[in-house]
Amino acid sequence: MARRTRTSIGTGRPTPFVYAMLAVVLVGSMFPFYWSFLIGSGDASTIYSQNLSWWPGGNFLSNAQEAISNPAVNFWKALVNSIIVSTVTAASTVFLSTLAGFAFAKLRFKGSGPLLVAVIATMAVPVQLGVVPLYIAMSKLGWTGTLGAVIIPALVTAFGVFWMTQYLSQALPTELIEAARVDGCSMIRTFWHLGLTAARPAAAMLALFTFTTTWNNFFWPFIVLDQQNPTLPVALSLLQANYFVDYSLVLAGVLVATLPLLILFIFTGRQLVSGIMQGAVKG
Repeated sequence: MARRTRTSIGTGRPTPFVYAMLAVVLVGSMFPFYWSFLIGSGDASTIYSQNLSWWPGGNFLSNAQEAISNPAVNFWKALVNSIIVSTVTAASTVFLSTLAGFAFAKLRFKGSGPLLVAVIATMAVPVQLGVVPLYIAMSKLGWTGTLGAVIIPALVTAFGVFWMTQYLSQALPTELIEAARVDGCSMIRTFWHLGLTAARPAAAMLALFTFTTTWNNFFWPFIVLDQQNPTLPVALSLLQANYFVDYSLVLAGVLVATLPLLILFIFTGRQLVSGIMQGAVKG
């Protein structure tokens, strides 16, 4: 009886309840996109309508075109800026976080424990508390209005260091490092050939998470950048007038700005899941 129970649990098909819960999660995840498309395909009065139709209108392409061609938005420059900022930030965060995680997880040096705790403790500090001194520092350096003011403070994150430390402490056997050192590898070569290879699944997750977070970041770029050199979220905020907001125009622009992220998930999702499963299954 016990053997039959283990077999049914290990190889049995999901129950209808599981499919129902997955369907609820799917609908809940897709609803914000549909709602944005619904409003973005209407006109300025759609969101204020008493009898709002749940069937999309036919104005989405025209609204998207207007949002892209709006001279106040500078859409294409903002798109390039967002790609540069998100790509550089994701790459630097992955590399530096993996380097720090490798040191905390596998190297023994004095004060490593308290130092890691101090790094993690910075996650408890609200970002808003550091805005004023950070802006003063960027102003003193003459970086305000430039992409460097957005990229430099985000080159590495406490979450990334913690994430890679936890992963490498389990995924990378200490014996491999000792064997590499015996064979004459320097610590940098050991990190490059062993640490980065073992960290690929977690690094892929961190890269995707960092890219998405940076792409959608509005608060700090809105403060430190100007209207002539914005990122996409800052540029789209310029679609709002002082006394009236055309939500159909704004949401159409938001959906257009979301398309690169959806394309990224479509092309990297399978490789990402495959990498996670390879990192999770260890014999």
